[in-house]
Amino acid sequence: MPRPAKGVRLWLKPPSRNPNGSLRRAFWFIKDGERRVSTGCVAEDRELAEQRLSDYIQSKYVAPHTRGRAPSEIHIADVLALYVSDKGSEQRRVSELHIRIRKLAEFWQVRTLDEVNGRSCREYVQWRTAQPIRAYTKNEPKLVSPGAARRELEDLRAAINYHRKEGLCAEVVTVVLPKRPAARERWLTRTETAKLIWAAWRYKERQLGAATERYTRRHIARFILIGIYTGTRSAAILGVSLKRVEGKGFVDIPAGVMYRQAQGVRETKKRQPPVRLPGRLLAHIRRWAAMSEAGAHLVQWNGKAVQSVRGAFEAVVADAGLGQDVTPHVLRHTCATWLMQSGVPPWDAAGYLGMSVQVLEAVYGHHHPDHMSSVVGAFDVAQRSVEK
Repeated sequence: MPRPAKGVRLWLKPPSRNPNGSLRRAFWFIKDGERRVSTGCVAEDRELAEQRLSDYIQSKYVAPHTRGRAPSEIHIADVLALYVSDKGSEQRRVSELHIRIRKLAEFWQVRTLDEVNGRSCREYVQWRTAQPIRAYTKNEPKLVSPGAARRELEDLRAAINYHRKEGLCAEVVTVVLPKRPAARERWLTRTETAKLIWAAWRYKERQLGAATERYTRRHIARFILIGIYTGTRSAAILGVSLKRVEGKGFVDIPAGVMYRQAQGVRETKKRQPPVRLPGRLLAHIRRWAAMSEAGAHLVQWNGKAVQSVRGAFEAVVADAGLGQDVTPHVLRHTCATWLMQSGVPPWDAAGYLGMSVQVLEAVYGHHHPDHMSSVVGAFDVAQRSVEK
């Protein structure tokens, strides 16, 4: 009896030796029956390889465009495929969208739109929050957060709404979202920040169990410095070039200004205003620019733009002896916290970070030295009056 087909999947070809004795690194391939398609991704680039797999699968499938069907006749997989096909190119972080859509498709699979309700949405959150974020990590497995599961359901809602607006579904289907999680309080001390940077800067790649002379995480040190000094979101940092390029943010080194918003790209709710660079960071960037080709990205790996730092960042956090609660977004929290602790006026700090004064004061205001100072002062005055 023949084996059942496993379907299209990723396969990691292990490292080997070339005829001349040099090392050939492990690479991800797409296996489609007897066919093998190279993704061009090394073992550390699992997320990018998964994106290439998603693109490969989508290129082989076309969702039906029959109008006015009932929800019971429409597969959720078709709705997701249509959304990615029509709207994916408009997303600023296409690779992240593909990862979220792939997880949605894995759960809903052959289900139809009439099965989307509060119970099934809660089952999705329960299923996702029991899964580890990454299969390869030095830490204990870190599980998907309820906030990440909620973000994926927001994509499902957007896909369903787009499908209906295109006239392909006769009824309104509602996605029930879980409550929004509380804001994170985690931020780094200066000692923790130093540990993180040094762990990234000093790390040497290991191959076949032996250390090499290749420093393969120094791009993470750059990423950390930029995040700490500017409070810029991860995706915006990775999209910044050292020269003005259409579709990218850029650094005007003579003026000392970083334009975080990509040139020619519409602005979203997550504002990315230009930011004047602190002197220490600008000195680093001048040195990086002298070492790089014109137009190269601020954070790069082997001369190419970095798509994601999640895996390497997790490894650096583990090497630095910090907890799993330290994520790339914690760098933004740290910048905001340090600005408040230094007594920077909220209006200036909010403009620097690209957030509203209301959000800044609600989340970080208690770090400011003037926070509730009038109240504390009132009690001090009252105490002195009693003593008299």
